[in-house]
Amino acid sequence: MATAVLEIPGTLAPVWGDRRSAVIDYAAGSSVATFLDVAGADHPRFGRRIRDETGAVRRYVNVFVDGENIRTMAGLDTVVPDGGRVIVIQSVAGG
Repeated sequence: MATAVLEIPGTLAPVWGDRRSAVIDYAAGSSVATFLDVAGADHPRFGRRIRDETGAVRRYVNVFVDGENIRTMAGLDTVVPDGGRVIVIQSVAGG
């Protein structure tokens, strides 16, 4: 078993019980996709806001593992290291 910190923006805090971070237990060597599945298991609205119906990260969402954007790594197949930090950043538009 491994653990990593998940950090989410304030815009997603309401779908995560008004929390902006949590320590997630997951199977060591898991991908970002699996990590997000585990993180969202008790918060299904969170999962739907992050990924679309095909499982892809929504275009207005960026996911970082230890400071690196997964889009420049192996995408959802990027491995989340034990003790790592996964940060979800959601674009916000408006005027």
